[in-house]
Amino acid sequence: MIFHKAKKMKNMKNKNIIYRYAGIACVSLTILACKNLAIVNKTENKTVPESYNSSKDSINTAKTKWKDFFKDPQLSVLIDSALTKNQELNIILQEIKIANNEVRARKGAYLPFMNAGAGAGVDKVGRYTSQGASDATNDIMPGKAFPDPLQNYMFGVNVSWEVDIWKKLRNAKKSAVYRYLSTVEGKNFMVTHLISEIANSYYELVALDNQLDILKKNIELYQNSLEIVKLEKQSARVTELAVRRFEAEVLKNQSRLYYIMQQITVTENRLNFLVGRFPQAVTRNSAGFTDIVIDTIHSGVPSQLLSNRTDIKQAELGLMAAKLDVKAARAEFYPSFIITAGAGYRAFNPQYLIQSPQSLLYSLAGDLVAPLINRNAIKANFYSANSKQVQAVYNYERAILRAHIEVVNQLSNISNLKKSYELKEKQVQALTESIDISTTLFKSARADYMEVLLTQRDALESKIELIETKKLQMNAMISIYQALGGGWR
Repeated sequence: MIFHKAKKMKNMKNKNIIYRYAGIACVSLTILACKNLAIVNKTENKTVPESYNSSKDSINTAKTKWKDFFKDPQLSVLIDSALTKNQELNIILQEIKIANNEVRARKGAYLPFMNAGAGAGVDKVGRYTSQGASDATNDIMPGKAFPDPLQNYMFGVNVSWEVDIWKKLRNAKKSAVYRYLSTVEGKNFMVTHLISEIANSYYELVALDNQLDILKKNIELYQNSLEIVKLEKQSARVTELAVRRFEAEVLKNQSRLYYIMQQITVTENRLNFLVGRFPQAVTRNSAGFTDIVIDTIHSGVPSQLLSNRTDIKQAELGLMAAKLDVKAARAEFYPSFIITAGAGYRAFNPQYLIQSPQSLLYSLAGDLVAPLINRNAIKANFYSANSKQVQAVYNYERAILRAHIEVVNQLSNISNLKKSYELKEKQVQALTESIDISTTLFKSARADYMEVLLTQRDALESKIELIETKKLQMNAMISIYQALGGGWR
């Protein structure tokens, strides 16, 4: 009895020694892993100016839903269709699903894995081998010969679980979540860009319609002037040169008609592509284009860009994911504690397969593993993750800076285009009135044909430029809406 007690105490002592050395080894490996592995923590700068200019505005136009911002019903129909059928947008939606599946995979990585299996086989060993001799003398079935060849039947379950001590797997899962959210913001950014591109193309198409209409009216005007010049030639007041100059002007503008018609076709098909359909006529409202009143744009304050601009939010989420990637990469140096277990039945004859405890087998083990030699690959991954985290900081700061500059540029653009449009309206009015004056003077021989020709030419160009300026105004309105972070709601 004393012998058994002493033996028991000796076993307990041996176990304590094993646990002690295992603990020391674990601490040593952790210290070794942490050596020279400093994380470069570069803090992002979120500071932005208090306002875009001298005036402060707390309201932000971008918070308006796109259906309330774009009030043309034909344009709204195109945007609605594009948000459903645009191929590029649908590709991004699939990328979101892929990112979501990555989250599921990362989440499952730190949960136990269980496998079930069954098998059957046969094994023939030589009689004059150590295993064959042992099997021949093994009397497991008295009065019966040992099976030769030896059959083998089994079924059971295996469990393995990496205990996430250092949060390596959980950080990887959180990183995948942030990247999933980043893809969602990327989709929102794509929606904003798509809506803006459709609106710009739509107003370009409307502007081309108006330019085509103006050109047709001016061709009629040139033809009337040509008839007047022909009559003046018959009375010997002008020469054949005047007739030819006016004929050339008529032909030049008739040729210009086809150039605008081709631009209309290209713009229509650009819209069809964005909407995700084959070429067809685009329904639009071209009347009263120059009478469209530009709504007041409320820029808000620059700090609102951090929550409204989807590209900034996407960059911020990418930065958060990069920081977690660094922690997960660093944890690769730490010891991994893996628990494995298995249980099942195994026998050489099916009738003995589920007998207990003779056919029962089980196992339980815990492994503590850490990299010691040739850790270059792990170091490279850690340093790369560090650099990507710093890169993500710069990308985030760049997104904020770019957003602020875009807003400032578009606010200035809107202001300058408004002044330019007002002056061009006066120019068109003056040149339109001068056409009648030059024609009257020409009939009374107080002006030559070149004055009439140049006046009509300048009037045409000024009207075309007025339409172009209105289109630029509409583009600037769309661009500022996009720059302020609108369109995706």
